[in-house]
Amino acid sequence: MDYKFYDVKAKDFVKTAITECVVYGAKSNPRYAVRGKTKDGRNLTCFVSKANFDKIKKSVK
Repeated sequence: MDYKFYDVKAKDFVKTAITECVVYGAKSNPRYAVRGKTKDGRNLTCFVSKANFDKIKKSVK
C-alpha cells in the first residue's frame, strides 16, 4: 500500500510504499506511526490516528 509522507530533505510530499506499522510511547499514551523508505534509502515516518493505523495495518498484511 502506498502512503503520502513528507520528506524533510526534499521539502515536499512523496508517495511511497509502507514498510511497517509502529507503535511508540508508553502503553498509557501510545503514538501510532507508519514507516516507509525513499528511493535513495532514507527512512520516512508519518504519525497517524488510531483509526487510520488500524485500517492501514489490515491492508498492509
